[in-house]
Amino acid sequence: MYNVRNVTEDLYWVGANDHRLALFENAYPIPRGVSYNSYLLLDEKTALFDTVDWSACRQLLENMEHVLAGRPLDYLIINHLEPDHAGSIEEILLRWPKVVVISNEKAFMLMRQFGFHVDDHEIIQVAEGDTFSFGKHTVTFVFAPMVHWPEVMVTFDITNGVLFSADAFGTFGALDGKLFADEVNFDRDWLDDARRYLTNIVGKYGPHIQLLLKKAGAILDQIKYICPLHGPVWRKDLKYFIQKYDTWSRYEPEEKGVLVAYASMYGNTESVAQALAARLCDKGMTNVAIYDVSSTDVSQLISESFKYSHMVLASVTYNLGMYPSMHNFLMHMKALNVQNRTVAVIENGSWAVKSGDLMQKFLSEEMKNMNVLNERVSIASSLGSDKETELATLANAILTSMQ
Repeated sequence: MYNVRNVTEDLYWVGANDHRLALFENAYPIPRGVSYNSYLLLDEKTALFDTVDWSACRQLLENMEHVLAGRPLDYLIINHLEPDHAGSIEEILLRWPKVVVISNEKAFMLMRQFGFHVDDHEIIQVAEGDTFSFGKHTVTFVFAPMVHWPEVMVTFDITNGVLFSADAFGTFGALDGKLFADEVNFDRDWLDDARRYLTNIVGKYGPHIQLLLKKAGAILDQIKYICPLHGPVWRKDLKYFIQKYDTWSRYEPEEKGVLVAYASMYGNTESVAQALAARLCDKGMTNVAIYDVSSTDVSQLISESFKYSHMVLASVTYNLGMYPSMHNFLMHMKALNVQNRTVAVIENGSWAVKSGDLMQKFLSEEMKNMNVLNERVSIASSLGSDKETELATLANAILTSMQ
């Protein structure tokens, strides 16, 4: 059964939703599922913008056949070759053998690497700034390398202001009938997944996102719709979401607040983290989020590290080092370019307290622009009343650094 929605009068969403996949890219939990967005334009010529994951190919084909209603598919435009979007290319080529494939040089190279028989078809290789007409609609191609693969481009429909944005402006979460961002409570239900999507998948490539945003800025007054390959389509409040991407890709905090991430074996280090959070809230800073790094997926921790201006890292000492899950979190932050944060350190150990020095060394030597506060809470086994002054001093230092 087909399942389509109109984006504009002659542009249709023909994608699919996936609630079966547990891990996106076999790495990131997606409890709310994910959508694979594909768009079909009916003009003098017909054009499909990207495909879907192979697992959703049947739905794509049923949707296309309904919309085409017997018309041929004339063009296939490929903006991004990652298999969750390109996985159905070969089936499209088999079903519509006369289709003309439009993409760029690097994308065609990847198509051949993935075993798609594009050379059996007419292909049009485009360059930055090229235009192409399907009749009433004329599009232009804007290259977006490393957002987040080297072949990525976005396609802008000059006629109606639709930006086919590839993986940019995407988010985790299945659409479940609600195609447009203004049909959902985005701040409440989607923003966290949007941040987690961006920061984990494209977060490493902030400068490349900034370059794309500069290109988009030149035509911002012309963009009426943003059609990403995952998540809802934007037709209202576009600047709201563009601003979020700008903030995240500049590695600036989204909010003034404190992320407290702790690694605790028997609950003693957790007790210190909880006590510090209570003192911060008592002093008026209630925008505090606490996570156990052992039981929280690291993709969520990364998202929160992009969100908050301040972090508290609390780790027990383990084999004379950091607790493994805390070290894993730090390694992910480094890999994804987290920077421009103020960090406080809490350490624990029963006979050799080493974790604090190791965390501070990592933050100072392995990461960029991390301001590590001099104040530190050091615990021997468990939190005693003698540490009240240290806790208060650390809480005050965090609040002072926010001013």
